[in-house]
Amino acid sequence: MRAHLVLLFLALIISLDGNLNPVSSQSSPVLSSENDHKLPDNETIYKISKQLCWGCVGESLQFLFAHNMVRARKLELPLTWDYQLENYAKWWAGQRKADCAVEHSFPEGGFKLGENVYWGSGSSWTPTDAVNAWAAEEKYYTYASNSCQDGQMCGHYTQIVWKTTRRIGCARVVCDDGDVFMTCNYDPPGNYVGERPY
Repeated sequence: MRAHLVLLFLALIISLDGNLNPVSSQSSPVLSSENDHKLPDNETIYKISKQLCWGCVGESLQFLFAHNMVRARKLELPLTWDYQLENYAKWWAGQRKADCAVEHSFPEGGFKLGENVYWGSGSSWTPTDAVNAWAAEEKYYTYASNSCQDGQMCGHYTQIVWKTTRRIGCARVVCDDGDVFMTCNYDPPGNYVGERPY
C-alpha cells in the first residue's frame, strides 16, 4: 500500500511540475510563504484526488478534492480516502441524524483521530461547503506565532492542512429536521499543542 502512495506522490510531483513555474508576487494572490511558485490548478488536483479515492463517487470525491485544494495552497501532500475512516464517519453521522447536534464523536480530550464536524440549516449544503467553512478559519490563524485570534476558531483549518495527516474519511447526512450534518475524520490526527500545522 505504501508503495502505491509513493508512486502516486511521484506522479503528483511530475504532473505538477509544469504548473509550478515561478511567478511574480503580483500575478497571483495565493503564493506559498517560502516559495514564489504558482500553485496547482483545479483540474490537476481533481485528477490527483480522483486517483487517491479508489472506487469513490459523488460526495466522497467532493470531500477529498476540497481538502486537497486547501492543502495544495500550502504545498502539502494530498490526502487519500480511507474506507475505515469513512465507515466511522458514517456511523457518527447516523448517530446525529435524529438531532443534528454539532458534537464530536470523542469526549473532550479523548481524540484518537482528527475530527471536523459541520451543521447547515436546510438540506442543500454540500461537502465543498463544509470544507470551505472550515478552511475559512485560515484568516484567523497567524503562522508566525502559531496562534489563533482571540475568540475565533482555527482548529478545523489547521487539521485540514496538518503536515503529517495522510488519510481522510467523511460522511454527510440530512437530519430528521431537514438540516445537514457532516463529519470528517483524519489520520494521523493533527492539532498538537505547540506544533505548527505545516
